[in-house]
Amino acid sequence: MPAAAPAPVFSPAALARCIPFAVFMALLALRGYLPAAWGLDARWVYGAQTLIVAGLLARYWRDYGELTRQNWPEAREAGEAVLVGIAVFALWVHLDAPWMQLGSPTASFVPLDADGRLIWPLIALRIAGAALVVPVMEELFWRSFLMRWVQHPGFERVDPQRVGLRALVASTFVFTLAHTLWLAAVIAGLAYALLYRRSGKLWTAVIAHAVTNGLLGVWVTATGRWEFW
Repeated sequence: MPAAAPAPVFSPAALARCIPFAVFMALLALRGYLPAAWGLDARWVYGAQTLIVAGLLARYWRDYGELTRQNWPEAREAGEAVLVGIAVFALWVHLDAPWMQLGSPTASFVPLDADGRLIWPLIALRIAGAALVVPVMEELFWRSFLMRWVQHPGFERVDPQRVGLRALVASTFVFTLAHTLWLAAVIAGLAYALLYRRSGKLWTAVIAHAVTNGLLGVWVTATGRWEFW
């Protein structure tokens, strides 16, 4: 009798949530090298990065059962998500003391021309990417996949409302390592995870994350605090 084929390391559902995130992080790492080698403006590379990831999300959209219309939050849940997003933004811009940072923040995306004027197409790309693409991509990876995977490798069968403390803390810890402002990231990660856990609907975390990023983009543009980007 032939031996059974080994189980795949990553299921199709896991790949659908990991590939867009992995591509985003890889392009983020390469952004500082490709422009210098090819004579490109690194700021426009972010736009390409956003479009590529958006294309991948569209490619896998049918695999995201938690983002169907049936899982759209009720008005109360959506309102709560908006309020959480606002609160996280308000805290984020104040939690930037040196001891609250992992490394030194750098203004890696400054949408100004040689005369110091705002380049609005760049700003629009940045805010659209941060508020529309990144929240979907990150919540699919950090909460829908990683948090539930820590709870059980068969994460598709894990009810988010039954995720335990270990999985919540572990996924938030890894989420924090991907951000310079570690304390702000801890609060944001826990807030989004608890929204998802409480409602059982990933859209609540996506909405809160989108509100935070959208407000942050408007605030950064208005204040010129480019180090927050």
